[in-house]
Amino acid sequence: MTGFDFGRAMSIARKEAHHILRDPVTMAAALGLPVMLVCFFGFVIDLNVRDVGVLVADGDNTRTSRELVDLFSSSGYFHITRAASPAEATAALGDERAKAALIIDPQFERDARAGKPVTAQVLLDGADNSYAATVAAYIGGIQAMAVNRLVPMPAPPANIRTRFLFNPELNSKWFVVPGVLVIVVGLISTLLTALTVAREWENGSMELLLGTPVQPLEIIFGKIAPYMALSLGGVALVYLFARLVFGVPFLGSHLVFLVATLLFLGATMSQGLVISVVTRQQQLAFQLAMNTGMLPIQMLSGFIFPVESMTPFWRGVTAIIPARWYMTIVRSLFLRAPDLRMLAFPMTVLAAMSALFVVFAWKKFKTDLEP
Repeated sequence: MTGFDFGRAMSIARKEAHHILRDPVTMAAALGLPVMLVCFFGFVIDLNVRDVGVLVADGDNTRTSRELVDLFSSSGYFHITRAASPAEATAALGDERAKAALIIDPQFERDARAGKPVTAQVLLDGADNSYAATVAAYIGGIQAMAVNRLVPMPAPPANIRTRFLFNPELNSKWFVVPGVLVIVVGLISTLLTALTVAREWENGSMELLLGTPVQPLEIIFGKIAPYMALSLGGVALVYLFARLVFGVPFLGSHLVFLVATLLFLGATMSQGLVISVVTRQQQLAFQLAMNTGMLPIQMLSGFIFPVESMTPFWRGVTAIIPARWYMTIVRSLFLRAPDLRMLAFPMTVLAAMSALFVVFAWKKFKTDLEP
C-alpha cells in the first residue's frame, strides 16, 4: 500500500459530492435547516423579561404615590393593573394572575415630604427563580429612580453610573443568535457524517471500498471534505441572517472566524465519523449522535448556563465538548473584537480534538482493512 494519494481522496470526495447533489434532503438539512432554526430560536428566545403583570394596591392615592406607579409603567417592563386592597393583590399572586404586587403605604406622601422613611412593598412570585431575579433587578433600578425623584434628599457625594460594554443595549439577540449558530451547526455537521458513512456500511459499499487500494486517511478526507464545504455554506447563510435580520454586530476578524469554523467542523465531523465507524447502522448512529451532540452542546457549552457558574466537575466535563470552545470564540468575535492571543487556547483545543477523532477513525479503519 502506498502513502496518502490526493487524487484518490478527491475521487472519494467527488463521489460523495455527487451523492449530496442527488439528495435534496441532505442539501436542505445542511443549508436550509440551520437558517430556519436560527431564525426560529432567534425570534423565540428572548432573555429580556417584558410585560410583567403587576397588581397595584395604592393605599395612599396621592400625587407622589401615582408618580411611583408611573415609574413602573413607563419603564416598559411592567403592565399595571389596579387592585382594591393588599389582600386582593396578594391573592392574585397565589392564583397566578400576576407576577408581582406593589403595595403602597397609606402615609406614603406624608412621610416622603417629612423626610421620614417611606414604605412601598413589592411582592414577587418566586416559583420561577430566574424570572423573579430578573424582575427584582428591574425593581432595583426603579427604586433608585424613585429615591432621586420622590424623596427630597441632599445631593449625594458621589454619582455612580453604570455603562455596559460590548452589548450596550443588553440586547439578548446579540447573545442568543451566535450561540444558536454554534448549537445548530455543531449538531447538523455531526449528524451528516455519522449518517452518510453508516449508510455505506449498511449498503455494503464500505466493504467494497475498503477492498480497494484506497487508504483509510483518503477515505476520511474524501468523506469529510464535501460535507465540510456544505456546512461552511450553512454557516455563511446563518452569518448573513444574523447580521441582516437580527442586526448582530461582528467586530472580530473574518479570517479568524473562518479558521475557527474549519477547526470546529473538523472536530464535529470527525466525531460523526467515529460514531459511524463504531456503530455501522444509521439508526444507531443517529441516536448516538443526538445523545452525544444535542444535550451536551445545549447544556454544557455555555449556551444556556455559564461555564464559570458550574461545579468544578462539570467545568471539567465541558473541556471535552468542542462546542464549548467554539462558543467562546464565536461570541467573542461577534461582540468583543478580541486579540488573537485571547483565542489561541480554544482554537488549539479544537485542533487537538479534530486530530484525536481523525486518528481514532483512522485506527479503526486500519483495523478493518487487516485480514
